[in-house]
Amino acid sequence: MGRSRPFAHLHLHTEFSLLDGLGRVPEYIARAKQLGMEHVAITDHGVMYGVIDWYKAAKAAELHPILGVEAYLAPRTIEDRDKSSYHLLLLAENERGYRNLLKLSSKASLDGFYYKPRIDLDLLAEHAEGIIATSACLKGPVAANLLNGSEEEARRFALKLREIFGPDRFFIELQDHGLPEQQQVNRKLIRLARELGLPLVATNDVHYLDQADAAVQDLLVCIQTNTTIHDPKRMRMQSDQLYFKSAEEMWRVFEDVPEALENTVRLAERCQVELEFGRLHLPDPGVPEGMTADEYLAQLCWEGIHQRYPEITEEVRRRLEYELDVIKQTGFSSYMLIVRDFADFARRERIPFGVRGSAAASIVLYALGITDIDPLANRLVFERFLNLERREMPD
Repeated sequence: MGRSRPFAHLHLHTEFSLLDGLGRVPEYIARAKQLGMEHVAITDHGVMYGVIDWYKAAKAAELHPILGVEAYLAPRTIEDRDKSSYHLLLLAENERGYRNLLKLSSKASLDGFYYKPRIDLDLLAEHAEGIIATSACLKGPVAANLLNGSEEEARRFALKLREIFGPDRFFIELQDHGLPEQQQVNRKLIRLARELGLPLVATNDVHYLDQADAAVQDLLVCIQTNTTIHDPKRMRMQSDQLYFKSAEEMWRVFEDVPEALENTVRLAERCQVELEFGRLHLPDPGVPEGMTADEYLAQLCWEGIHQRYPEITEEVRRRLEYELDVIKQTGFSSYMLIVRDFADFARRERIPFGVRGSAAASIVLYALGITDIDPLANRLVFERFLNLERREMPD
Protein backbone atom coordinates (compact mmCIF):
# COMPACT_ATOMS: atom_id res chain seq x y z
CA MET A 1 0.00 0.00 0.00
CA GLY A 2 1.06 3.62 -0.42
CA ARG A 3 3.11 5.56 2.09
CA SER A 4 0.97 6.86 4.96
CA ARG A 5 1.48 10.00 7.00
CA PRO A 6 4.54 9.86 9.26
CA PHE A 7 3.98 7.88 12.43
CA ALA A 8 5.67 5.06 14.34
CA HIS A 9 4.27 3.13 17.28
CA LEU A 10 6.73 3.62 20.15
CA HIS A 11 4.64 2.39 23.09
CA LEU A 12 3.47 -1.19 22.66
CA HIS A 13 2.83 -4.18 24.91
CA THR A 14 2.96 -7.76 23.65
CA GLU A 15 2.02 -11.04 25.29
CA PHE A 16 5.30 -10.69 27.20
CA SER A 17 3.58 -8.05 29.35
CA LEU A 18 2.04 -10.94 31.24
CA LEU A 19 -1.71 -10.78 31.89
CA ASP A 20 -1.78 -7.27 30.44
CA GLY A 21 -0.67 -7.32 26.81
CA LEU A 22 -3.04 -9.29 24.60
CA GLY A 23 -1.53 -8.78 21.16
CA ARG A 24 1.09 -11.23 19.99
CA VAL A 25 4.37 -10.45 18.28
CA PRO A 26 3.56 -11.94 14.83
CA GLU A 27 0.16 -10.20 14.76
CA TYR A 28 1.61 -6.77 15.49
CA ILE A 29 4.38 -7.17 12.92
CA ALA A 30 1.90 -8.29 10.27
CA ARG A 31 -0.39 -5.34 11.03
CA ALA A 32 2.48 -2.85 10.89
CA LYS A 33 3.45 -4.26 7.49
CA GLN A 34 -0.16 -4.12 6.31
CA LEU A 35 -0.46 -0.47 7.36
CA GLY A 36 2.71 0.50 5.54
CA MET A 37 4.65 1.40 8.67
CA GLU A 38 8.43 1.20 8.63
CA HIS A 39 9.29 1.30 12.34
CA VAL A 40 7.68 -0.35 15.34
CA ALA A 41 8.73 -0.62 18.99
CA ILE A 42 8.28 -3.19 21.73
CA THR A 43 8.00 -1.78 25.27
CA ASP A 44 6.75 -4.46 27.61
CA HIS A 45 6.18 -3.77 31.29
CA GLY A 46 9.45 -4.04 33.21
CA VAL A 47 10.95 -6.89 31.14
CA MET A 48 13.02 -7.42 28.01
CA TYR A 49 12.44 -11.10 27.30
CA GLY A 50 10.28 -10.44 24.25
CA VAL A 51 12.79 -8.32 22.34
CA ILE A 52 14.57 -11.14 20.50
CA ASP A 53 11.31 -12.52 19.10
CA TRP A 54 10.33 -8.97 18.18
CA TYR A 55 13.66 -8.20 16.53
CA LYS A 56 13.69 -11.38 14.44
CA ALA A 57 10.05 -11.05 13.38
CA ALA A 58 10.46 -7.41 12.39
CA LYS A 59 13.65 -8.08 10.45
CA ALA A 60 12.01 -10.99 8.64
CA ALA A 61 9.21 -8.62 7.60
CA GLU A 62 11.74 -5.97 6.53
CA LEU A 63 10.62 -3.61 9.29
CA HIS A 64 12.82 -1.58 11.61
CA PRO A 65 12.57 -2.99 15.16
CA ILE A 66 12.89 -0.59 18.09
CA LEU A 67 13.78 -2.27 21.36
CA GLY A 68 12.61 -0.85 24.64
CA VAL A 69 10.82 -1.32 27.92
CA GLU A 70 8.21 0.50 29.95
CA ALA A 71 10.08 0.52 33.22
CA TYR A 72 8.63 0.76 36.71
CA LEU A 73 10.25 3.72 38.48
CA ALA A 74 10.29 3.75 42.28
CA PRO A 75 8.98 7.09 43.65
CA ARG A 76 12.01 7.25 45.95
CA THR A 77 14.61 4.46 45.80
CA ILE A 78 14.45 0.71 45.23
CA GLU A 79 15.33 0.22 48.91
CA ASP A 80 12.07 1.92 49.92
CA ARG A 81 9.04 -0.37 50.07
CA ASP A 82 6.65 1.80 48.07
CA LYS A 83 3.90 -0.36 46.61
CA SER A 84 3.08 2.09 43.82
CA SER A 85 5.49 2.87 41.01
CA TYR A 86 5.70 5.37 38.20
CA HIS A 87 6.06 4.29 34.57
CA LEU A 88 8.86 5.45 32.28
CA LEU A 89 9.36 4.52 28.63
CA LEU A 90 12.95 3.65 27.68
CA LEU A 91 14.15 2.96 24.12
CA ALA A 92 17.56 1.75 22.98
CA GLU A 93 19.18 4.32 20.71
CA ASN A 94 22.22 2.13 20.01
CA GLU A 95 23.97 -1.05 21.12
CA ARG A 96 25.25 0.64 24.27
CA GLY A 97 21.71 1.66 25.14
CA TYR A 98 20.46 -1.86 24.50
CA ARG A 99 23.04 -3.28 26.90
CA ASN A 100 22.06 -0.67 29.47
CA LEU A 101 18.40 -1.62 29.12
CA LEU A 102 19.33 -5.23 29.78
CA LYS A 103 21.24 -4.17 32.89
CA LEU A 104 18.37 -2.03 34.12
CA SER A 105 15.75 -4.71 33.60
CA SER A 106 17.95 -7.31 35.31
CA LYS A 107 18.67 -5.05 38.28
CA ALA A 108 14.97 -4.21 38.49
CA SER A 109 14.09 -7.87 38.95
CA LEU A 110 17.06 -8.88 41.09
CA ASP A 111 17.52 -5.83 43.31
CA GLY A 112 14.43 -3.67 42.95
CA PHE A 113 11.54 -6.13 42.92
CA TYR A 114 8.71 -5.15 45.22
CA TYR A 115 5.35 -6.03 43.67
CA LYS A 116 6.95 -4.95 40.37
CA PRO A 117 10.52 -4.99 39.01
CA ARG A 118 11.59 -1.42 39.80
CA ILE A 119 14.45 0.92 39.05
CA ASP A 120 15.15 4.33 40.55
CA LEU A 121 16.65 7.59 39.36
CA ASP A 122 20.14 6.70 40.60
CA LEU A 123 20.16 3.43 38.64
CA LEU A 124 18.78 5.26 35.64
CA ALA A 125 21.53 7.88 35.78
CA GLU A 126 24.16 5.15 36.06
CA HIS A 127 22.91 3.36 32.93
CA ALA A 128 21.43 6.19 30.85
CA GLU A 129 23.96 6.18 28.03
CA GLY A 130 22.46 5.24 24.68
CA ILE A 131 18.86 5.38 25.94
CA ILE A 132 16.05 7.67 24.82
CA ALA A 133 13.33 8.19 27.44
CA THR A 134 9.78 9.47 27.30
CA SER A 135 7.55 10.56 30.16
CA ALA A 136 5.16 7.63 29.50
CA CYS A 137 1.46 7.44 30.32
CA LEU A 138 -0.78 8.87 33.05
CA LYS A 139 1.29 6.81 35.49
CA GLY A 140 4.48 8.53 34.41
CA PRO A 141 6.19 10.74 37.01
CA VAL A 142 5.35 13.93 35.12
CA ALA A 143 1.75 13.23 34.09
CA ALA A 144 0.76 11.62 37.40
CA ASN A 145 1.89 14.64 39.40
CA LEU A 146 0.26 17.07 37.00
CA LEU A 147 -2.96 15.12 37.31
CA ASN A 148 -3.03 15.29 41.11
CA GLY A 149 -2.12 18.97 41.17
CA SER A 150 1.53 18.58 42.21
CA GLU A 151 2.90 20.74 39.42
CA GLU A 152 6.17 21.50 41.18
CA GLU A 153 6.83 17.79 41.68
CA ALA A 154 6.04 17.16 38.01
CA ARG A 155 8.46 19.89 37.04
CA ARG A 156 11.12 18.47 39.36
CA PHE A 157 10.86 15.05 37.73
CA ALA A 158 10.95 16.55 34.24
CA LEU A 159 14.06 18.56 35.08
CA LYS A 160 15.75 15.54 36.66
CA LEU A 161 15.04 13.36 33.64
CA ARG A 162 16.25 16.12 31.32
CA GLU A 163 19.43 16.25 33.41
CA ILE A 164 19.91 12.48 33.19
CA PHE A 165 19.24 12.09 29.47
CA GLY A 166 19.80 15.57 28.08
CA PRO A 167 17.17 17.67 26.29
CA ASP A 168 17.52 15.68 23.07
CA ARG A 169 16.99 12.25 24.67
CA PHE A 170 14.03 12.98 26.93
CA PHE A 171 10.62 13.45 25.31
CA ILE A 172 7.32 14.51 26.82
CA GLU A 173 4.83 11.84 25.79
CA LEU A 174 1.22 12.59 24.86
CA GLN A 175 -1.55 9.99 24.84
CA ASP A 176 -5.24 10.34 24.10
CA HIS A 177 -7.52 7.34 24.49
CA GLY A 178 -10.59 9.49 24.92
CA LEU A 179 -10.10 9.87 28.67
CA PRO A 180 -10.88 13.31 30.13
CA GLU A 181 -7.85 13.02 32.42
CA GLN A 182 -5.53 12.64 29.44
CA GLN A 183 -6.96 15.62 27.64
CA GLN A 184 -6.62 17.69 30.80
CA VAL A 185 -3.03 16.59 31.40
CA ASN A 186 -1.97 16.90 27.76
CA ARG A 187 -2.49 20.66 27.83
CA LYS A 188 -0.23 20.90 30.87
CA LEU A 189 2.33 18.54 29.35
CA ILE A 190 2.56 20.63 26.20
CA ARG A 191 2.98 23.81 28.22
CA LEU A 192 5.67 22.21 30.41
CA ALA A 193 7.52 20.88 27.35
CA ARG A 194 7.57 24.37 25.84
CA GLU A 195 8.87 25.89 29.08
CA LEU A 196 11.67 23.34 29.50
CA GLY A 197 12.62 23.07 25.84
CA LEU A 198 11.68 19.40 25.58
CA PRO A 199 10.40 17.69 22.42
CA LEU A 200 6.93 16.14 22.25
CA VAL A 201 6.04 12.66 21.05
CA ALA A 202 2.57 11.15 20.58
CA THR A 203 1.87 7.49 21.29
CA ASN A 204 -0.96 5.04 21.63
CA ASP A 205 -0.60 2.74 24.63
CA VAL A 206 -1.03 -0.39 22.52
CA HIS A 207 -2.16 -3.50 24.42
CA TYR A 208 -4.09 -5.35 21.72
CA LEU A 209 -4.40 -5.55 17.96
CA ASP A 210 -7.98 -4.50 17.22
CA GLN A 211 -10.50 -2.31 19.01
CA ALA A 212 -12.80 -5.32 19.40
CA ASP A 213 -10.11 -7.02 21.53
CA ALA A 214 -10.65 -4.60 24.42
CA ALA A 215 -13.13 -6.92 26.16
CA VAL A 216 -10.72 -9.86 26.04
CA GLN A 217 -7.91 -7.72 27.39
CA ASP A 218 -10.23 -6.71 30.22
CA LEU A 219 -10.47 -10.40 31.14
CA LEU A 220 -6.69 -10.62 31.24
CA VAL A 221 -6.54 -7.76 33.72
CA CYS A 222 -9.21 -9.48 35.84
CA ILE A 223 -7.04 -12.60 36.00
CA GLN A 224 -4.01 -10.48 36.87
CA THR A 225 -5.81 -8.71 39.72
CA ASN A 226 -7.83 -11.74 40.89
CA THR A 227 -11.19 -10.07 40.26
CA THR A 228 -14.13 -10.66 37.94
CA ILE A 229 -15.69 -8.57 35.20
CA HIS A 230 -18.73 -8.15 37.47
CA ASP A 231 -16.72 -6.28 40.10
CA PRO A 232 -17.46 -2.56 39.58
CA LYS A 233 -14.36 -1.60 41.59
CA ARG A 234 -11.93 -3.71 39.58
CA MET A 235 -8.91 -2.30 37.82
CA ARG A 236 -9.76 -1.62 34.19
CA MET A 237 -8.45 0.39 31.28
CA GLN A 238 -11.55 2.62 30.96
CA SER A 239 -11.06 2.77 27.19
CA ASP A 240 -11.26 0.60 24.09
CA GLN A 241 -8.68 2.71 22.25
CA LEU A 242 -5.53 0.81 23.25
CA TYR A 243 -5.28 -0.94 19.90
CA PHE A 244 -2.77 -0.81 17.04
CA LYS A 245 -4.02 2.32 15.29
CA SER A 246 -3.11 3.37 11.79
CA ALA A 247 -1.13 6.53 11.15
CA GLU A 248 -4.30 8.19 9.84
CA GLU A 249 -6.14 7.43 13.08
CA MET A 250 -3.30 8.87 15.13
CA TRP A 251 -3.22 12.02 13.00
CA ARG A 252 -6.94 12.53 13.57
CA VAL A 253 -6.37 12.36 17.33
CA PHE A 254 -3.31 14.62 17.43
CA GLU A 255 -3.85 16.88 14.43
CA ASP A 256 -3.35 19.95 16.63
CA VAL A 257 0.20 18.85 17.60
CA PRO A 258 1.70 17.56 14.33
CA GLU A 259 5.24 17.85 15.69
CA ALA A 260 4.46 15.13 18.25
CA LEU A 261 3.53 12.74 15.44
CA GLU A 262 6.43 13.70 13.19
CA ASN A 263 8.78 13.20 16.13
CA THR A 264 7.74 9.54 16.39
CA VAL A 265 9.52 8.83 13.11
CA ARG A 266 12.47 11.08 13.92
CA LEU A 267 12.90 9.27 17.22
CA ALA A 268 12.48 5.86 15.60
CA GLU A 269 15.15 6.61 13.00
CA ARG A 270 17.60 7.41 15.79
CA CYS A 271 17.13 3.97 17.34
CA GLN A 272 19.64 1.81 15.50
CA VAL A 273 20.41 -1.47 17.23
CA GLU A 274 21.87 -4.40 15.31
CA LEU A 275 21.86 -7.76 17.08
CA GLU A 276 24.21 -10.49 15.93
CA PHE A 277 23.19 -14.12 16.10
CA GLY A 278 25.11 -17.31 15.39
CA ARG A 279 28.37 -16.13 16.99
CA LEU A 280 29.63 -16.78 20.49
CA HIS A 281 30.06 -13.76 22.73
CA LEU A 282 32.38 -14.86 25.51
CA PRO A 283 33.16 -12.75 28.58
CA ASP A 284 36.61 -11.23 29.05
CA PRO A 285 38.83 -13.99 30.48
CA GLY A 286 41.14 -11.51 32.19
CA VAL A 287 44.10 -11.57 29.81
CA PRO A 288 47.01 -9.41 31.07
CA GLU A 289 47.62 -6.18 29.19
CA GLY A 290 49.95 -6.61 26.24
CA MET A 291 49.13 -10.29 25.72
CA THR A 292 46.64 -12.14 23.56
CA ALA A 293 44.43 -14.95 24.86
CA ASP A 294 46.55 -17.41 22.84
CA GLU A 295 49.76 -16.16 24.45
CA TYR A 296 48.34 -16.13 27.96
CA LEU A 297 46.94 -19.65 27.61
CA ALA A 298 50.31 -20.91 26.36
CA GLN A 299 52.12 -19.23 29.25
CA LEU A 300 49.82 -20.80 31.85
CA CYS A 301 50.11 -24.21 30.22
CA TRP A 302 53.92 -24.19 30.13
CA GLU A 303 53.95 -23.10 33.77
CA GLY A 304 51.44 -25.77 34.73
CA ILE A 305 53.02 -28.59 32.76
CA HIS A 306 56.13 -28.41 34.93
CA GLN A 307 53.93 -29.04 37.96
CA ARG A 308 52.45 -32.13 36.30
CA TYR A 309 55.56 -33.82 34.89
CA PRO A 310 58.92 -34.06 36.65
CA GLU A 311 60.56 -34.21 33.22
CA ILE A 312 59.28 -32.52 30.06
CA THR A 313 59.88 -35.21 27.48
CA GLU A 314 59.65 -34.74 23.73
CA GLU A 315 56.26 -36.50 23.81
CA VAL A 316 54.93 -34.05 26.41
CA ARG A 317 56.31 -31.04 24.55
CA ARG A 318 54.92 -32.13 21.15
CA ARG A 319 51.51 -32.94 22.61
CA LEU A 320 51.20 -29.58 24.38
CA GLU A 321 52.37 -27.61 21.33
CA TYR A 322 49.95 -29.53 19.12
CA GLU A 323 46.95 -28.96 21.38
CA LEU A 324 47.74 -25.26 21.79
CA ASP A 325 47.97 -24.91 18.02
CA VAL A 326 44.59 -26.59 17.48
CA ILE A 327 42.99 -24.45 20.19
CA LYS A 328 44.46 -21.33 18.61
CA GLN A 329 43.25 -22.25 15.13
CA THR A 330 39.74 -23.05 16.36
CA GLY A 331 39.58 -19.81 18.37
CA PHE A 332 38.93 -21.37 21.77
CA SER A 333 41.79 -19.93 23.84
CA SER A 334 39.48 -17.50 25.66
CA TYR A 335 37.04 -20.33 26.33
CA MET A 336 39.78 -22.45 27.92
CA LEU A 337 40.80 -19.52 30.14
CA ILE A 338 37.20 -19.05 31.26
CA VAL A 339 36.87 -22.75 32.14
CA ARG A 340 40.14 -22.50 34.07
CA ASP A 341 38.65 -19.59 36.03
CA PHE A 342 35.63 -21.75 36.92
CA ALA A 343 37.90 -24.55 38.08
CA ASP A 344 40.09 -22.23 40.17
CA PHE A 345 37.02 -20.74 41.84
CA ALA A 346 35.58 -24.17 42.63
CA ARG A 347 38.91 -25.30 44.07
CA ARG A 348 39.22 -22.18 46.27
CA GLU A 349 35.68 -22.60 47.55
CA ARG A 350 36.17 -26.35 48.06
CA ILE A 351 33.41 -27.18 45.61
CA PRO A 352 33.87 -30.65 44.10
CA PHE A 353 34.10 -30.62 40.30
CA GLY A 354 35.28 -32.76 37.44
CA VAL A 355 35.28 -32.97 33.67
CA ARG A 356 33.10 -35.15 31.52
CA GLY A 357 33.72 -37.32 28.51
CA SER A 358 36.54 -36.52 26.13
CA ALA A 359 37.70 -33.43 28.05
CA ALA A 360 39.98 -35.74 30.04
CA ALA A 361 41.95 -36.32 26.82
CA SER A 362 43.44 -32.81 26.81
CA ILE A 363 46.91 -32.14 28.15
CA VAL A 364 46.05 -28.42 28.13
CA LEU A 365 43.26 -29.03 30.63
CA TYR A 366 45.62 -31.24 32.62
CA ALA A 367 48.26 -28.49 32.71
CA LEU A 368 45.65 -25.88 33.72
CA GLY A 369 44.43 -28.02 36.61
CA ILE A 370 40.97 -28.47 35.15
CA THR A 371 41.39 -32.25 35.14
CA ASP A 372 43.70 -34.55 37.11
CA ILE A 373 43.74 -37.28 34.48
CA ASP A 374 47.03 -37.64 32.61
CA PRO A 375 46.04 -38.10 28.94
CA LEU A 376 49.47 -39.48 27.99
CA ALA A 377 49.65 -42.10 30.71
CA ASN A 378 46.11 -43.19 29.84
CA ARG A 379 46.68 -43.05 26.06
CA LEU A 380 43.69 -40.73 25.49
CA VAL A 381 43.05 -39.24 22.05
CA PHE A 382 42.83 -35.43 22.02
CA GLU A 383 40.94 -35.34 18.70
CA ARG A 384 37.86 -36.77 20.38
CA PHE A 385 37.77 -33.56 22.42
CA LEU A 386 38.72 -31.03 19.75
CA ASN A 387 40.05 -31.09 16.21
CA LEU A 388 40.27 -28.79 13.22
CA GLU A 389 37.30 -30.45 11.53
CA ARG A 390 35.11 -29.91 14.58
CA ARG A 391 34.63 -26.19 15.05
CA GLU A 392 31.82 -26.19 17.61
CA MET A 393 32.62 -25.35 21.21
CA PRO A 394 33.97 -28.39 23.10
CA ASP A 395 31.98 -29.51 26.11
